[in-house]
Amino acid sequence: MSPRTRELGLLLPAAVVGLLGAASVASAQSRSLEAGPVAVIGVIAGLFVLMHIALRLRAPQADAYLLPIVGMITALGMVTLYRINPVLAREQVLWLGVATAVFIGVLIFIPDHHILEQYRYLFGISAVALLMATVVFGTNISGAKLWIRLPGGQTIQPSELTKVLLVIFLAGYLRDKRELLAIPTRRLAGIPVPPIAVLGPMLLVMGTCLSVLGLLNDFGTPLLYFGVFVAMLYVASGRGAYVVAGLGLFVVGAVGVWAVIPHVQTRVDTWLHPFSDAQGQGYQIVQSIYALANAGMIGPGWGQGYLLATGGNYVVPVLDTDFIFTAYAAELGLLGAVALLCLFIVLVARGFTIAAQAPDGFSKLLAVGLATTLGIQAFVIVGGIVRVIPLTGVTLPFMSYGGSSVVTNFAIIALLAVTSHRTRVPYRPRVPRRVRAEAERALAMEGAGE
Repeated sequence: MSPRTRELGLLLPAAVVGLLGAASVASAQSRSLEAGPVAVIGVIAGLFVLMHIALRLRAPQADAYLLPIVGMITALGMVTLYRINPVLAREQVLWLGVATAVFIGVLIFIPDHHILEQYRYLFGISAVALLMATVVFGTNISGAKLWIRLPGGQTIQPSELTKVLLVIFLAGYLRDKRELLAIPTRRLAGIPVPPIAVLGPMLLVMGTCLSVLGLLNDFGTPLLYFGVFVAMLYVASGRGAYVVAGLGLFVVGAVGVWAVIPHVQTRVDTWLHPFSDAQGQGYQIVQSIYALANAGMIGPGWGQGYLLATGGNYVVPVLDTDFIFTAYAAELGLLGAVALLCLFIVLVARGFTIAAQAPDGFSKLLAVGLATTLGIQAFVIVGGIVRVIPLTGVTLPFMSYGGSSVVTNFAIIALLAVTSHRTRVPYRPRVPRRVRAEAERALAMEGAGE
């Protein structure tokens, strides 16, 4: 069975789950079956069929499990989003259409991911420039200046694209310097480190990005960036000392930020003692904990959970973005939550599998970086909801409402698919017929001369 045939067969369960969930929400909300949410899932199914066709034509040997896993997560997210706010769900379908176009565009215009390695420094500079543009033109929403408002009223979040640009930069740079990183020549506090000239460009780009994000009052995205950086550095060098040093720097930086920024102190206090101010700073996380606990093992089912309060306001604020995992788990219970987390784990595992199968360093690092980005992002938001770590504003991939996030994450899946395909089918540029004919004529003349 070919990878694409297997992929098409695995997309069917995602479509069935989405349709059944949409029908369940519709019947629970109106006591009669409506076509609205079912039509939404049908449109999404059509978009995934388009992506499947694009893979069949442009990357037929790509990993067969990436798109079905993303399809299942997207279906679960869209049903939950429709349950929360049908208007936002319809808007999300439009963003999924844009994401589909980007997905297909990556497959068409990046036939070989190795092309990206040639422009690694350009990607690093672009990442810094995007964050700087946010400082200048950004709009403050909910205390963080992370969005740029477009003329039509829509907003984009440049930090979402920046995470991909940084992964490409790090993959190219680490591929070029991995030998020097693996054989350090000096020691700092007992830890062997390479010359500063090797670490300099990486530290400059990463340090600038993290500093700018601090100015933007965003402390969840830096955690994502830094985690991806340490993971890629470890994969490139194979030295655990870098992980130890990275953890040490993280602890020092986290304590320093906590000591000087009141907003972070409030977040940490709310994380440690949410019930001490249950009607104030801790209201959101406390209500989320109650909602999760009330769901039990299997939950009441889609459309049956108690998400609304008197007056039509949601018990847990911002359910459509930061707390969509709470809305989902509150209706499908612990088993549903574990199933969703397993989907993310398998998705990251497929990315690591692609990296393990890749024949060259850049492909390995790119796949590891992209997969780690999705994994850490999911961990940070779910960990904040269940109080493993302080709450941050990172979105849950493929589920939370938001155009920048969904478009960027589908671009990540497309890059992973291209990497997987080129592992099995090396890229051979098409030579124009005229150039090929001239080369054959030159060879013939050279043979006749001999």
